[in-house]
Amino acid sequence: MESLKKGSKKLLNAWAFYDWANSVYTLTIASSIFPIFYASLFLNSTDPVKAFGFEFKQTVLITLVTAFTFLVVAILSPILSGIADYVGNKKRFMQFFCYIGSLGCIGLYWFSLEHIYISLIFYFMGLIGYWGSLVFYNSYLPDIAFPEQQDSISAKGFSLGYVGSVLLLVINLGMVMSQDTPEMAKQMMRYSFIMVGIWWLVFSQYTFYILPNGVNKGHKVTKAVLFNGFRELKLVWVELKKNKRLKAYLNAFFVFSMAVQTIMLIAVYFGEKEIGWADNNEKTQGLIVSILIIQLIAIVGAVATSKASKKIGNIKTLIIINIFWMFLCFYAYFMVTPNQFYIAAGFVGLVMGGIQSLARSTYSKFLPETNDTTSYFSFYDVAEKVGIVIGMVIFALVEELSNMRNAILFLFVFFLIGIVLLFRVPKK
Repeated sequence: MESLKKGSKKLLNAWAFYDWANSVYTLTIASSIFPIFYASLFLNSTDPVKAFGFEFKQTVLITLVTAFTFLVVAILSPILSGIADYVGNKKRFMQFFCYIGSLGCIGLYWFSLEHIYISLIFYFMGLIGYWGSLVFYNSYLPDIAFPEQQDSISAKGFSLGYVGSVLLLVINLGMVMSQDTPEMAKQMMRYSFIMVGIWWLVFSQYTFYILPNGVNKGHKVTKAVLFNGFRELKLVWVELKKNKRLKAYLNAFFVFSMAVQTIMLIAVYFGEKEIGWADNNEKTQGLIVSILIIQLIAIVGAVATSKASKKIGNIKTLIIINIFWMFLCFYAYFMVTPNQFYIAAGFVGLVMGGIQSLARSTYSKFLPETNDTTSYFSFYDVAEKVGIVIGMVIFALVEELSNMRNAILFLFVFFLIGIVLLFRVPKK
């Protein structure tokens, strides 16, 4: 079809619609049904899992595999972005990761402890497919939208993703909760993984049909091109040394972000393992309800955070939010009942919805006047991914050596250091 002009409504909507397609992965697979399904594979919550010649605590294995996947994404992102920009075929890269991810979700239907290696490969495919496709999806934004359109269309994508993911989760929840036996409920969870993969695969086609391929520059990939992305990151690092305010903020962001992302990725595993549910039905329903609470309150939190930042400034607002997170770590250490878990979910939603958007917009405000914002945001994304890797590995090690409650309490230290570093960000 004939390519649409930059800024056209149809082009912008097609781009935003990819959020509708892929957000079901984060809500159903990463955040809710898969953690519940994984726990159901064990007879007891204390049973270890064997892999790679070792015995791991159940959640430690998944945490380490997740950390490894983010490490792969952090390494691949600059390489692939550099190639896509040089050759001009970013849509092909985006499609590749989308299809890898959707096939990984479908493959989770066969996830089992007996075939743990192929099962973990499917889990890895879903995770790397989601985050890998996002690298190219986000890079499309300046290509298809003018600066004054970017905030609104980005928010529209978020809204579409929220509606689509909650819609499918409610359907999956109905499938699981309508069953009379744990085995049938588990089978419905397997079907939900297939539904996520098909949803992602099918709905992404409209985006791929409308989005331009990118400008085919006719360039061939050489050894030098492979490292273009890393050279750009190195240049940003050199520039950061001259910008004390931005460097100080990035140091704080790196520390508190690793704790935030770790909590978001392990929250359901914590609820499944550490909360005293009456039975498996209450556990399944309670965990998914808590995810919906987080999603709903996150919107309120994002709005409240935005208003607070206008009144008292971004850095002061981030300090207050980090204090909230710090006390949440203490609260989580002591909570044991479902009601206490729901309260925690509400507070997580309140501060989760604001900290991510505010952290990114604060970084954007602190950028020097430059036309090369892509390289700066690439640096930001890689820093975030490396932080996730460090945070999850530390969490897994503390849990393996003691327990999950001590691991989540330990994250308190990162928020405290983050607050100290935020106080040290120069005002000018």
